[in-house]
Amino acid sequence: MTVALMWEARAVPGRGEDLLAWTRAQRLPRPPLRRETLRAPQDRVLVITWWDAAYDAELPELPEPDGGLVARAVHRWRFESADTED
Repeated sequence: MTVALMWEARAVPGRGEDLLAWTRAQRLPRPPLRRETLRAPQDRVLVITWWDAAYDAELPELPEPDGGLVARAVHRWRFESADTED
């Protein structure tokens, strides 16, 4: 099964580039199948990691950034693949 972990944070106004750099510098204890970093208006950063694991597996996640870097708590979501093989 493929599980995707989504991590999204909103930087303090004007610190979007700092949050993006911080996010890119974070290393996980083991590599995911895939990792993608995206950004959006209002200094938001989104990281999606894909894993070959059960939905409820214990997986490494990005930590909370320093409180001076983010405007609110990080949002986290977990999804499982809905694709089916024919």
